[in-house]
Amino acid sequence: MRPSPPDSTAELLHRAHALAGLTLTELADELHQSLPADLRRDKGTVGQLIELALGASAGSKAEPDFPHLAVELKTLPVDRTGKPLESTYVCVAPMTGATLQRWQDSWVCRKLQHVLWVPVLAARDIPLGDRMIGRAFLWQPNMQQQQLLQQDWEELMDLLALGGLDQIRGAHGKVLQLRPKGANSKALTLAIGPGGEPVQALPRGFYLKTSFTSQILQQATHNL
Repeated sequence: MRPSPPDSTAELLHRAHALAGLTLTELADELHQSLPADLRRDKGTVGQLIELALGASAGSKAEPDFPHLAVELKTLPVDRTGKPLESTYVCVAPMTGATLQRWQDSWVCRKLQHVLWVPVLAARDIPLGDRMIGRAFLWQPNMQQQQLLQQDWEELMDLLALGGLDQIRGAHGKVLQLRPKGANSKALTLAIGPGGEPVQALPRGFYLKTSFTSQILQQATHNL
């Protein structure tokens, strides 16, 4: 039976703390779910499992995972030293109409205003089922982090709007980057070309850089 959504952030955090120390196999068994052999074709499995355990209700809608609490859930794979292993996907980037958006109204801004981070020990040599859930924590960007996120988002959106898609590299941005986000090279979408003409391009997604999520983790550890 799917858990009901939590009534408060305190209840959400209590539920998340109760998962700490469980392996993914133990959690999957509790929820009567099966785990794939690996994550090559099922990258979202861990996040979906934890969403199910915590009672997330947004699904794939353009809103936080716990809309009534305005809290987004992000799982964070870490190595044995607690270092994030990969960048963190935030959302799909709008490839057209970028000039009409403001930071405050963007999906990135809304999703990152209040985040429940759930670290998962996921060193490459640990089988999927043996990977262990860490201690979750709630995070809201401070003023400096908010400014960095907004600055990166505005610069990347300007490049999209001006047809500079081919100029965007992973190195762009201090904390936020734009990367291809598609199941394969045939999954194309409409974008703006160098001369302002419509072109077909791979979808892009916004990701938080590992250096930034590492800073968030250190901040949370310091506050314990």
